[in-house]
Amino acid sequence: MLTIVANIVAFPDKAELVKTELLKLIDTTRAEAGCVQYDLHQDNDNPAHFLFFENWESRELWQDHMGNQHLKDYLAATEGAVAEFTVNEMTRIG
Repeated sequence: MLTIVANIVAFPDKAELVKTELLKLIDTTRAEAGCVQYDLHQDNDNPAHFLFFENWESRELWQDHMGNQHLKDYLAATEGAVAEFTVNEMTRIG
């Protein structure tokens, strides 16, 4: 099992655009092979900060997800709108 924590920080004036595009990813991703959990969160104090908390059956299946067309479409739609993007690959230890 692989846990992914992805932080996306939009430029403040682009937060709604980024949110709309992130929401489009959810249903398609949840239907992908190996996706156990794919939840989007928005910071209560900073509406331009989003976080995906994901669980995948394996790193290989997550990497397949990362190469899918809907992620390429998201990147194209949000080009220049995201100030910061970090991904942490995590292993549950407790």
